[in-house]
Amino acid sequence: MAKMTLLEMVQDILNDMDADEVNSINDTVESAQIAQILKTCYFEMLTNRNWPHMKNLVQLEASGSVTKPNYLKLPENLKEMEFLKYEAKKDVADKSDMKELKYKHPDEFLVYLAHRNSLHTNIESVTDFSGVVLLIQNDQAPTYWTSFDDEYIVTDSYNKTLDTTLQSSKTQCLAYLYPTWTKQDDFVPDLPIEAFPAFLEEAKSTAFITLKQMVNQKAEQKSSRQQRWLSRKAWRAHGGVRYQDFGRKGRR
Repeated sequence: MAKMTLLEMVQDILNDMDADEVNSINDTVESAQIAQILKTCYFEMLTNRNWPHMKNLVQLEASGSVTKPNYLKLPENLKEMEFLKYEAKKDVADKSDMKELKYKHPDEFLVYLAHRNSLHTNIESVTDFSGVVLLIQNDQAPTYWTSFDDEYIVTDSYNKTLDTTLQSSKTQCLAYLYPTWTKQDDFVPDLPIEAFPAFLEEAKSTAFITLKQMVNQKAEQKSSRQQRWLSRKAWRAHGGVRYQDFGRKGRR
């Protein structure tokens, strides 16, 4: 099966439902409803797993506030972050030195900051959105990060001699991003070609239940079969699952 446009999928489902033919997804109430069902099924598929084609390099957003100098905001379409790097050079004239930040769970992060002396000149108090005061080091690039609300990244330090706040241009983030959905006839959902059969059959099964109050056994079977296959193979360019070798040798 090749990739299909939104209109082509709506027409395919309408044909199986023995409904009126349409030339646009907005021609009838039923065709518009099916387009919405396709959208719902699409984002359900994207949510259920981290599709390799959704992985991209992205820069986080600066807080834009000197009262939150160690904060970075996650993009709205970010699903899951794999790693975060930040420019660690100490002087403008130094060569670039992108270093990966280490994650600490929120409770561990708070314990780590609590050991700092607020009277030291390189420690400043930053008030979180919750009102909690954090002791942040202001003379070096960040080493650790956490998130209290899954919207903002909070780091343990920043270098105020270079910037008043952490900068978006100095971030490197590898993350899974949600693609967009466009309600247009020629829109092609951003899925690997091998995922389209499962996507179409899932939408078809949902449409029969929702609009006709009946189960399409054939669509149900096809959807289940395709979903099982996709659970074993979601990648294209990668070779599958990589298991860590801990150095133990098997018996000969």
